[in-house]
Amino acid sequence: MSTLSARPLEKAYDYIVVGAGSGGLPVVRRLIERTDATVLLIEAGETGFGVPEIEDPAAWVPLGRSRFDWGYDYTPSPLVNGRTIGIPRGKVLGGSSAINALMWYRGNPADYDAWDAAGCDGWGWSSVLPYFKRAEDWEGGETTFRGAGGPLRLTTSRNLHPVASAMLEGAGDVGIRAIADPNGETNEGAAPSNFNIAEGRRFSSADGYLKPILSNPRLTVLTGSHVLTLLLDGTTCTGIRHLVDGQPVETRATTQVILSAGAINTPRILMLSGIGDPAELAPLGIPVRHALPGVGKNLQDHPLVQAIVCKAKQPLGEPRDNGGGTMLNWKSRPDLVQADVHAFPVQGNSAEPRVRELYDTSGEVFSMGVGLMHSKSVGHLRMLSSDPFGPLDIQPNYLAERQDLEALVSAVGTIMDLAETKAFSDLFAGFAAPERRLSKAETVEFIRNACGTFFHTSGTAKMGRDALSVVDPRLKVHGLDGLTISDASVIPIIPTCNTHAPVTMIGERAADFLTGQD
Repeated sequence: MSTLSARPLEKAYDYIVVGAGSGGLPVVRRLIERTDATVLLIEAGETGFGVPEIEDPAAWVPLGRSRFDWGYDYTPSPLVNGRTIGIPRGKVLGGSSAINALMWYRGNPADYDAWDAAGCDGWGWSSVLPYFKRAEDWEGGETTFRGAGGPLRLTTSRNLHPVASAMLEGAGDVGIRAIADPNGETNEGAAPSNFNIAEGRRFSSADGYLKPILSNPRLTVLTGSHVLTLLLDGTTCTGIRHLVDGQPVETRATTQVILSAGAINTPRILMLSGIGDPAELAPLGIPVRHALPGVGKNLQDHPLVQAIVCKAKQPLGEPRDNGGGTMLNWKSRPDLVQADVHAFPVQGNSAEPRVRELYDTSGEVFSMGVGLMHSKSVGHLRMLSSDPFGPLDIQPNYLAERQDLEALVSAVGTIMDLAETKAFSDLFAGFAAPERRLSKAETVEFIRNACGTFFHTSGTAKMGRDALSVVDPRLKVHGLDGLTISDASVIPIIPTCNTHAPVTMIGERAADFLTGQD
């Protein structure tokens, strides 16, 4: 346990924020800026400041399964041929924004109108756009759709890698038009990626939101402290029980506890505290303090086919940016209302382990990852014991819905077509995985073997007003006082994008609700 400012841990604070990721840090920043409150920020991981592999945008992949990752896995399923799929989740200041692929992407305006229609009043596109803009310091300056002067630096590549350039140039030949900005009026098309990169370094939520306020005397940042349970007095959350130097300590919140531990740890903390589905808590011997059957339900993530691997005609050189550089968004079927599939370049081999076993992906290769952003399959998270460090059943049910599989079959074909366009003529020397065009049945099998994760776990404490909702549209936990949730777990329907930007927006909104600005 350590506090960044060497301030001692007090017995009580006005606000306690659990988790220093994309959803929690905007809350901390705005509470310090707008109020005279004392704030305790608790993070289970390290500070991560000055770590070369965190700062280097091209070095992010090995951060999964490093000491900065929680080390969670999705439960094997026959739908993905029994494979274990790891889910990197940041265990460090900045949360997953400190170990992810550095992508800033909001999805489609229709995504948020769907939230509003699902009972999340006031969360339609026109309502959330100002919060996206508030977070941004966009290299192009403020526009109708973009923000400037916000905490997070956002840039595009200064020098696109040849593979990224080829994807951008060849997209038109497979029916995907070029657009200037995937965070503009529409996300459908091919465009340079928006990165959390500044002066060649990762610019995480900790860089943007936390570092400028670290010296404030009303803020205490406690790292290396694992939260065990919430403290409840009847129907009021009054604080937390957490480990400090390995020993359990109780710290009180006089105004509010904000759970921002992410879509895996937030429902786990709720369930450990007796908040959840009685039918799941009882077999674990956890007394029910507050029945909320939706805790751990509604788990959603985007399935990613890793990857279409191509042989390269020539050496590709050193990786640039995050190892990617561009993004493509298009419709797997022409009758769809919005783009549902997504692809990106990889300046090397990004094949899943099973694909590497089945195909020869050695030598000079490049890859194109392709995935489903408008996925319909829904899973769950369950605790398998009452041990705070015990095993979890985390099941996204990838490919459970037939329409998800059909969309990916179409998308794989489009990307194989793209590899054979003129734009790739100086790069493409044939397919490595799969090594040839496949029948539909063969493509389905390839997808089951290649399916991985975009790391967008969400939805496990969803916002809304139905029986499985956990928080209301102001992010307060139903039936409890003193407890707000601000992270990806509150997402009711997964948006068609990487989740760092929407979770940051959620954090900005949570701050407004807490400080009376909304």
